[in-house]
Amino acid sequence: MMQQGQNNLPGELNAPGDDIRTDTARFFHSDAHFNELYPPEIVSLSRRHWTPLPIARKVAAFLAIGNAQVLDIGCGVGKFCLAAGHIAPNGTFYGVEQRKRLLRHAEKAKKALRLDNVHFINANFTQLNFREFDHFYFYNAFYENLDGTDKIDDSIDYSAELFHYYNRFLHRQLDQKPAGTRLVTFHSLEDEVPRDFHVVDSTHSNLLKFWIKS
Repeated sequence: MMQQGQNNLPGELNAPGDDIRTDTARFFHSDAHFNELYPPEIVSLSRRHWTPLPIARKVAAFLAIGNAQVLDIGCGVGKFCLAAGHIAPNGTFYGVEQRKRLLRHAEKAKKALRLDNVHFINANFTQLNFREFDHFYFYNAFYENLDGTDKIDDSIDYSAELFHYYNRFLHRQLDQKPAGTRLVTFHSLEDEVPRDFHVVDSTHSNLLKFWIKS
């Protein structure tokens, strides 16, 4: 679980040296290289729906303190977890996603990268026990429920009611976490963030925010 008294801010975690996972390191040179792990229909969604590698590096540096258990809420094809698992081998990264089709691509990429600190869960995030995780990454997975937004596919239900329900549920779960819990949001409307989480850094025109609970 989370170790107290560590104050890493974004960028403080060094990427592993060339002697670590050298045979798979080329996939982490750029987003274009990483896209080689996926078929064209998945790559076509990358720019809007999957976390860019430079952002994954910053997020991993902030969340993977000690032997943290990190949850990516709505992980899609697993790009953040896979990148973070390579960048921060001391952490354990879990991605929850309700679309089995996307997780099949995530598992295939994980096998190619040979990462043993990354795990994927096929479920709606509301089915999870948040006490099992220390810190959280949230690339606004609920946004698809709003009218006029780009959808990954039509395999799940969308509605404004679900958008608000999911936000309220995540807010309650984060509100129950202890002081020191870390959260990173990307493209979030911040409805899910309790008031006792405070921004300690932000980048990308405030679209990427780093929070710690007081």
